[in-house]
Amino acid sequence: MKKDILALTVAYKDPRVPWYARVLIVGILGYAFSPIDLIPDFIPVIGLLDDLILLPLGIMLAIKLIPPIVMQESRLQAERMLEQRKPSSWRGALVIILIWLLCASLVVLWFLRWH
Repeated sequence: MKKDILALTVAYKDPRVPWYARVLIVGILGYAFSPIDLIPDFIPVIGLLDDLILLPLGIMLAIKLIPPIVMQESRLQAERMLEQRKPSSWRGALVIILIWLLCASLVVLWFLRWH
């Protein structure tokens, strides 16, 4: 799964990938790298199911939306990156943190407005 997530990151940058696949990739990557899960992990059994079911299903759907040649090239590049130990992205982490801060701010503003 790690290689496929990295391959999706590589494929996202390819201009041959349709816009709707890019939107799905952003959602999958945001969910995969986010410290916050849809269902918290501390809930017995169900908490781990989202990581075991939702994430692989999202990855499979994204792979189906990406042209096969692009996915093949992306997997090869992801393999090379993993061999060189270069899959970290500070920009990606920053984007995810900013999105969560924006969401938290919107919730706080909504709460203050209505209470």
